[in-house]
Amino acid sequence: MNLTLETRFSRRFDLLTPIALAPMALAAGGALAAACANAGALGLVGGGYGELAWTQREYTLAQSAQGTGRIGCGFIGWKLDQDASALDWVLEQRPRAIMLSFGDPRPYASRIAASGAELLIQVQRVEQVPIALEAGATVIIGQGAEAGGHGMNALNSRATITLIPELADWLAAHSPDTLLLAAGGIADGRTLAAARVLGADGALVGSRLWATQESLAPAGAKEQALAISGDGTARSSVFDLLRRKNWPSPYDFRAIRNQLHRQWESRMDELSDQPDAARADYDAGVKSSDFSRAHATVGEAAGLIHDLPPAAQAIERMTRDAAAILGAANPR
Repeated sequence: MNLTLETRFSRRFDLLTPIALAPMALAAGGALAAACANAGALGLVGGGYGELAWTQREYTLAQSAQGTGRIGCGFIGWKLDQDASALDWVLEQRPRAIMLSFGDPRPYASRIAASGAELLIQVQRVEQVPIALEAGATVIIGQGAEAGGHGMNALNSRATITLIPELADWLAAHSPDTLLLAAGGIADGRTLAAARVLGADGALVGSRLWATQESLAPAGAKEQALAISGDGTARSSVFDLLRRKNWPSPYDFRAIRNQLHRQWESRMDELSDQPDAARADYDAGVKSSDFSRAHATVGEAAGLIHDLPPAAQAIERMTRDAAAILGAANPR
């Protein structure tokens, strides 16, 4: 990488770019995390729902395929409350970082600190930050509603463009040494540069790295994402219900607004009461790779994604373009 973009985040984690891979469940596997780490970013394996065997396999692959020490893992907080065995196994591997989101991180703070891992905690509202700091977070990730996958619902979510500067101001006043990453809608050099201008020390990147060669997302889902604009996604609980994922309020799920989603999005009570037929339809779509029925987990940044490159190429392009934009804005 010929042009770097140095920030407090990149210096702290010995990175060549202030980018962290979003630990997307079942998509951010070992190959993608390693590719990101080798390209100079922080590679976070998507421990997600805490399946021990999957996490062991993919985290081991990530460790063996890179030599940088820039590997960590992310977990869903409320799932850890049910089973934290995958977290405990990862901590034994001495990860560079652990990311937690969607739940109270405090029950896991002491064991993460004892491992030596940095703790990154994702929030969707300013009011969540004090709890994250109490848990020992050294990095706060502000997630806007534009993000793909899980986030807060329409009643509670925030837009990245206002959430990040408000978080930056709050941290400057209350915890100035805590680093801040932006998440949600960041997929090219312009949006990475915007995150820096808004006050973030870097970005957690999901959709752009989901749509890469190393991502474990199905090929058909990636191709569908290339065909839509940012208008083509929606946030709701439709796919959580169809996938039998019992996510707690106030979280829901952004994915491509395909035919099956449109069929049920205005009939949520009916879907909740009688889901069997819709679930069978969804299951058949998954089995046949029919993404008019199966879900494709991508955010509003889909409209900025036009190819499926290797992850290293996507990271280098984002970094180079952001550095050029910021350099032009601040000529020496």
